[in-house]
Amino acid sequence: MDDLQTKIDNIDHRLSYFENIPTVIYDDSLDASRAVANEIADLIRSRNEKNETTVLGLATGSTPVRVYEELIKIHQDGLSFKNVITFNLDEYYPIEPNSLQSYVRFMNEHLFDHIDIPKKQIHIPDGTIPEEEVHQYCAEYEQKIKDAGGLDIQLLGIGRTGHIGFNEPGSRPDSLTRLITLDKVTRKDAASDFFGEEYVPRRAITMGVGTILQADRIFMMAWGEGKAPIIRESIEGDIKESVPATFLQEHDNTTVVLDTAASAELSKVNTPWLLTSCDWDDKLTRKAVVWLCNKVEKPVLKLTDEDYNENGMADLIANHGPAYDINIQIFNELQHTITGWPGGKPNEDDKYRPERAEPFPKRALIFSPHPDDDVISMGGTLIRLVDHGHDVHVAYQTSGNIAVFDDDVVRFADFVTDYTELLSIENDKADKLFRDITTYLKNKEPGQVDSPEIKQIKGLIRRGEAKAAGRYCGITDENMHFMDMPFYETGRVKKKPLSEEDIQITVDLLNKVQPHQIYAAGDLSDPHGTHRVCLKAIIEALKVCKDEEWAKDCYVWLYRGAWQEWDVNEIEMAVPLSPTELTRKRRAIFKHQSQKDRPLFPGSDTREFWQRSEDRNKGTAIEYDKLGLAEYEAIEGFVRYHF
Repeated sequence: MDDLQTKIDNIDHRLSYFENIPTVIYDDSLDASRAVANEIADLIRSRNEKNETTVLGLATGSTPVRVYEELIKIHQDGLSFKNVITFNLDEYYPIEPNSLQSYVRFMNEHLFDHIDIPKKQIHIPDGTIPEEEVHQYCAEYEQKIKDAGGLDIQLLGIGRTGHIGFNEPGSRPDSLTRLITLDKVTRKDAASDFFGEEYVPRRAITMGVGTILQADRIFMMAWGEGKAPIIRESIEGDIKESVPATFLQEHDNTTVVLDTAASAELSKVNTPWLLTSCDWDDKLTRKAVVWLCNKVEKPVLKLTDEDYNENGMADLIANHGPAYDINIQIFNELQHTITGWPGGKPNEDDKYRPERAEPFPKRALIFSPHPDDDVISMGGTLIRLVDHGHDVHVAYQTSGNIAVFDDDVVRFADFVTDYTELLSIENDKADKLFRDITTYLKNKEPGQVDSPEIKQIKGLIRRGEAKAAGRYCGITDENMHFMDMPFYETGRVKKKPLSEEDIQITVDLLNKVQPHQIYAAGDLSDPHGTHRVCLKAIIEALKVCKDEEWAKDCYVWLYRGAWQEWDVNEIEMAVPLSPTELTRKRRAIFKHQSQKDRPLFPGSDTREFWQRSEDRNKGTAIEYDKLGLAEYEAIEGFVRYHF
């Protein structure tokens, strides 16, 4: 892994032509976080040697968590934080410091409780200050930063509105620490942490844009596909108050640090042929041709030499043309991704099919991070596999218990009580359970962790729904596996790190089923991170199993749908769905009644999950149609993962 400064020094300025802030990209967020942490540690180390202080501006949220984990490791290896002074960007207002959602608690849990920084050198905006004193408090916060010598390094994440800190759209570049009103999008994004948007505070105390810009050095970090659009606007767009992050373009020592997914819409990643000559491999050629079709609004086979030449792809034509040859190549590649036989078509030539003909039938193991991801994201393909006679297994990786409303618990507990009464069974335990549950929930604070009994009931609700959906699709009870991975079972949105136990549970299931096909969730924009952790568990388990006989001829297919969809240029297996099959998929999704109408954690998309899924599947079919391929009602797309 290159250190951060080396990557900055090696930025290709031809590819970065449209970028107004130096931007570096790492393969994943762990490497990126480690690089940022090392930069911070190097500064602290050099200051410590001179007995000087280091002043850090710190951020909260999921983005900097791994930076803090790396800093803790570096501290355990000997780095002292006794000469470090910290100032946090922001805090909700009003909020108690011991609240589950407070940034005081966040910072203590993720960093301060694990290093040797003196408590008096930690500064986090106080969410309990009386409102009439907030203005004076903010002025004093600014003064404390100045008295400390100013910020040496400021860490930033970025919100979907382009906010840095809680500087929402409309913030001025000279704004200082102040009380602000949170944007509706910001409150919606925070809803999962507070177990409902109605519980998210409407205001916050934040450092101003001007305060941030006074830092000597700034690192703005972003991970995941969900941040890609606002990253491009912030880095390549004009400076404007409606996107506060664009003001960082005026700072002479800011670096944007991204993982591959967050960089996806930058020009140098998305359309490098518009910036410089390219090394045209098959993958880039297909991506460029699909882009060109959308740009000039033509199907693949109608593209001309002029279309290529006039849109930055002259060297592709010169070295691999003419257009006719390239068009045929890409059309055939796209055509060969389409198959109505996701498990492979028996007794047929499979040379140009994405899946092998043999063996048939196959054992297919579908991993579902939450109890409904299987039918939401690939329900049509799942039903098709069952209809074709394959031995289909579904592994529900987590209980999904935090995503059940409290009133559903009361409803089910009430059912048990009424049912025992109906059968004239004396069941004092059922009566007591119902009373205890209703009393607990009546007094429950927003975001409070459920009691073990309530978590168990919520888990059973989701398990029952998963069974109903699985049976509707034709999955046998013995082929439904409920893994209940331990990392998830915190009762909170924040999960435990992936453990060896989680990986071993996955290894044991793989060796038990010995699948010919594995399907796993690849939509890593899941805002709560569960999909990402679940995929990591599968990948780590496959590393353990790679030498097993069954693993030597096992294909792994990644699906999307709940949170995003694969681009057509990425899809390696496209499974078309008829109107009837789409209806069957919808009915399977409807079996998850606790997630119907208004799911507890909907993310930023206001549509129900079945609507998102159908719209994305139909959208993929439309894209194939526009490229000149056959017209289908809907398509589920998959990308193969090689291990």
